[in-house]
Amino acid sequence: MMGIKENFKRGTLEMLILHLLKGEEMYGYQLTQEICVRSNGTFKITEGSMYPTLYRLLDKELISDRLELVGRRRTRVYYRIEPKGVEYLEKLTREYEITSAGIDAIMNYVPEEEK
Repeated sequence: MMGIKENFKRGTLEMLILHLLKGEEMYGYQLTQEICVRSNGTFKITEGSMYPTLYRLLDKELISDRLELVGRRRTRVYYRIEPKGVEYLEKLTREYEITSAGIDAIMNYVPEEEK
């Protein structure tokens, strides 16, 4: 059974990847770097986490990929979000906002007698 932390990380990583791809096509390493930079180093995603997540998103048809020749012999795989991925991102974002608001409410709760 998957633990809460793994489940949370998996959903969060999917949301972050889809959010970045909504802005532009990116390749795997670029995604890991953008996540690290934009989170001020809070999220350091390894390739071991990134690629299984990308493959899962591809399998669900939320993103698509294309090969591009870089230099003379190297190819790079670019990923882009699909309309189904945009819908899924909106759903994940709503769930994240509701969950965050609930957590904030609990963490900042002050009982009536302490007010």
